[in-house]
Amino acid sequence: TPLPPTPHFDLTKPFILRKKHKKACVVPRPIGWISTRSPKGKDNLAPYSQFNNLTFDPPYVMFSSNRTPEGKRKDTVINAESTGVFAWNLATYPLREKVNITAQQLDYGQDEFLTADLQKEDARLIPCSLVAASPVRFECAFHQLIELPGNPPMGTVDIIIARVLAIHISDNVITDGKIDISKTQPIARLGYYDYAVIRDTFEMRIPGTNKALLDGLEGSCRHRRTASVRRGIKVLGH
Repeated sequence: TPLPPTPHFDLTKPFILRKKHKKACVVPRPIGWISTRSPKGKDNLAPYSQFNNLTFDPPYVMFSSNRTPEGKRKDTVINAESTGVFAWNLATYPLREKVNITAQQLDYGQDEFLTADLQKEDARLIPCSLVAASPVRFECAFHQLIELPGNPPMGTVDIIIARVLAIHISDNVITDGKIDISKTQPIARLGYYDYAVIRDTFEMRIPGTNKALLDGLEGSCRHRRTASVRRGIKVLGH
């Protein structure tokens, strides 16, 4: 028996509800709670729902920012490109209301840390403030900006790629040498006005894969290089 046809949404046609469905399909999306500092020393903090890891050796991350309703670049993008650095702060369930407050569009130079009543912590390698209450923070160096043209006024998106220079992890979220998701409770963006909180996890390992390669795929540079050498692949440093 043939299966009934599923609804089809042509995204090349003028905007209707279907484009909102698209964002609800790519879920859950990590939140890039990005802190920057302007060239004049003003701190900025804002969440972005297009954030992700890119690679691990060396470590790179990315986030993207749509333009403002006036078609201008967001403060975060301006600051990151101007200063060459930014920080990522893990958005957690206990901090969800603070994250939401920092999503407001304020005047350039207005400090969202103060608006949300968030304590700051100085980064160690870059001139930037971190969210002190966030259990995981990255210090990042700007690498590249890619402008992806879109329909005005907000369709154009600025994609920021950066190298992670340092990671801060609170001791109280570590269990048996691993970050404990039940303790960090990261929130993630869904579609519409919805969010998710991640508390439950399960483990699966790829069958038929040696441990060095498996660990390498999960971010262990040493094990990845060991696996490459065993396969006869020349690796820098060997």
